[in-house]
Amino acid sequence: MFGPAAMHALRRNKTLRYGVPMLMLIVGGSFGLREFSQIRYDAVKINIDPELEKKLKMNEVSLESEYEKIKDSAFDDWKNVRGPRPWEDPDLLQGRNPEIVKTKTA
Repeated sequence: MFGPAAMHALRRNKTLRYGVPMLMLIVGGSFGLREFSQIRYDAVKINIDPELEKKLKMNEVSLESEYEKIKDSAFDDWKNVRGPRPWEDPDLLQGRNPEIVKTKTA
């Protein structure tokens, strides 16, 4: 059908070599993105089981309810303890007696 000269000319054509694959990528990408974004909208429409929804509403935790739990707590004995670095011994850093720790692991 095509002669060798025509095939050689098609291979050298920059529009066919770079432009057509780029256009295919753009058009194909738009169809792919449309499918992925449709998943997001479909997930919103999914109905939750009524029993599960009741359980979720019963276990609702708010910032105010958590504040009420800890507002009367005394933090007078609180101590700021720095976490160990990878090259440090955590037991020595946090003020624990290393002999006691060694007997626990042995």
